[in-house]
Amino acid sequence: MFIQTETTPNPATLKFLPGRVVLEEGTADFRSAEAASGESPLAGRLFAVPGVTGVFFGYDFVTVTKAEEPDWQHLKPAILGAIMEHFMTGQPVMAAGGMESEAARDAEGEFYDAADEEIVVTIKELLDTRVRPAVAQDGGDITFRGYENGVVFLNMKGACAGCPSSTATLKHGIQNLLRHFIPEVQQVEQVG
Repeated sequence: MFIQTETTPNPATLKFLPGRVVLEEGTADFRSAEAASGESPLAGRLFAVPGVTGVFFGYDFVTVTKAEEPDWQHLKPAILGAIMEHFMTGQPVMAAGGMESEAARDAEGEFYDAADEEIVVTIKELLDTRVRPAVAQDGGDITFRGYENGVVFLNMKGACAGCPSSTATLKHGIQNLLRHFIPEVQQVEQVG
């Protein structure tokens, strides 16, 4: 098994491409070993590597975020080994029911006025077709959280969470795109 790695705009996050599907649908974001416990055997295995502080799964990639120490040169071999070992065992990436809870949590936390339904549908469509594919290239994801008084609230995951360039991505990239297509949008804000 050959696993490729790619850098991301976030120096604390590295993207791993195992050459196979990681998650058929959606994404999964784990910010701690406790969050991964019982949800994902692969995330649990990655959090067992000292220095790992975050794990994110996309369709065909795994992004891993590390603490300030150790450096990637020392951490990367252990992460590659953990990913390879996991896929060789044939265990699932997610425990049964784990994916449903991630999607349900995303949908549950959404907020917007019913009168803004048409605007929200357009926002989500633009995010799904124009923004999320580009962000996935960098090892992350952005999900819609809400819309209120001309402000779009988005949640950044994976490599995007805590990335030094995430504010620029939000303010200059996504905000300008949404304002261009939806005049009602005044600004974009990040929420946790």
